[in-house]
Amino acid sequence: MRSTQAVIFDLDDTLYAEKSYTFSGYRAVAKAHHDILGEPDATFRRMCELFDSPDRARVFNVLLKEAGQNDSPDAITQMVDTFRNHMPTIELYRDAVEVLQSLRPDYKLGVISDGFLVAQRNKVAALQIESKVDEVILTDELGREFWKPHPKAFEHIVQKLGVSHESCVYVADNRAKDFVAPNALGWASVYIDRPEGIHRANPAPANGIPAYEITTLTELPKILSKLTW
Repeated sequence: MRSTQAVIFDLDDTLYAEKSYTFSGYRAVAKAHHDILGEPDATFRRMCELFDSPDRARVFNVLLKEAGQNDSPDAITQMVDTFRNHMPTIELYRDAVEVLQSLRPDYKLGVISDGFLVAQRNKVAALQIESKVDEVILTDELGREFWKPHPKAFEHIVQKLGVSHESCVYVADNRAKDFVAPNALGWASVYIDRPEGIHRANPAPANGIPAYEITTLTELPKILSKLTW
């Protein structure tokens, strides 16, 4: 029998609200590009409206069109760069702060997160994640081809922490990709259902169904106390 030794978390919509990062980026874009988009506060409000519309993936394109600007690739690229490179104003969920503090004396803790490297590094810095866990793996550092569901990041963090796959638990929010690799490697998988989660509606593939589901991280210690192999 082997008890749990390490708890690894996803970042976006698991430890903090991804929507808050998006809105932080919108503010940065509205301020940096006011010369073509207009008054920053009005631009920000319009971005938030578009976030909840079918044009969520084309927010910058719509803004340029509404501002009477050419929908040029150069302008879009500059806005995307501003978004991805900004230092976000974000904070950990309250339950994340509580659980990270309570688990650390008894477990090794880590983070595995997908996303463009500069953006993820800025999130980690803004949230001061590295002071709260033992290891952070940003999959883009390994290469875009190693984003989840590829197992490389999971294999890497096991080596870094000095634990076995069977003693690890992964907690994440995106059923479409998050649990394929940990399930295959023998980890326990825990899906957190955040009401505001951007990926909440994503279904799990047959090999990516999480073993457990929770609605708050405060439920996690009870699951950990029962996990043995």
